[in-house]
This record gives sequence, C-alpha cells and structure tokens, in this order.
Amino acid sequence: MCYLCFAGTCLAQPVSKGTVYGTKPTPTQVIEASKLEAFMGNKVRITTDIKGKVLKVTKQKGGWFDIDAGNGKTITAHFSKYDITIPSELKGHYIIAEGIAQKQFIADDGQHMAGDTPVGKKQHTVNADPKRSITFEVNGLVVE
Repeated sequence: MCYLCFAGTCLAQPVSKGTVYGTKPTPTQVIEASKLEAFMGNKVRITTDIKGKVLKVTKQKGGWFDIDAGNGKTITAHFSKYDITIPSELKGHYIIAEGIAQKQFIADDGQHMAGDTPVGKKQHTVNADPKRSITFEVNGLVVE
C-alpha cells in the first residue's frame, strides 16, 4: 500500500524555479508580455523571448496555455512540438518563453468576401476576440 502512495507522488513533479519545458531558452532580449503588442508595431510575426504569468493551462498535451498580457488581454500560447506535456500546476507561475509571436489576421476590409456576387448576398462575419489578438508558438520555456 505504501508503495502505491510513493509511486503516485513520484509521478507528480512540482513546478519549481528553473524547470524547463521544450528546449532551454537562451534569451538575449526579454520582452514583458504586456509590452509585446507595442513592441511588434506593424510587424505581423516576430521571433522573440517573452516574460509573463501563466493564467491557465488549457491543454496539457501539446502545451497549450494562456499568458497574461495586461489590461485584460491574454496571449494564447502553445508548443511547436506536440510531444511536450506541461503540468496544470504551471498556472500562476512566471515564465520566460522563447518562440514566435504572431498577430491574429482579421479580414475586416472586405477581402474575405472577394468573389461574392451580388454584393450583400453572402454576409461573412469576423468573430475575432480583441482580448486574444496575439498567439505565441513556444519552442521552449523556463519557470522563473
């Protein structure tokens, strides 16, 4: 009976400072998650390192999680390699993540309706959440 209890505690690894998931980041310039959108400016996609607080782990397999971007906004993040598994206990920890940030494309200028005739016959709607305007594809992260 004690053996089973011991085996269960070994499987649940606590999240501690310095824990690495994926490849270990080698940050040269770390951007605060709250300043990422301003740092990107007009660029649609950049490779960078960000620092932020994990709000929640949405899916452990594949490493899907949300990072606090300030002002009620979140950055949706996931690992580029699906074989990465992160614990739900990562919630509330500060991390440094290395990867690719990308702004969400919103076709609000009518280009998504190109070719539709007559005008107004088909109405397309854009369901973009302004609080989730950036996605981040993570190569690796380290817990601070």
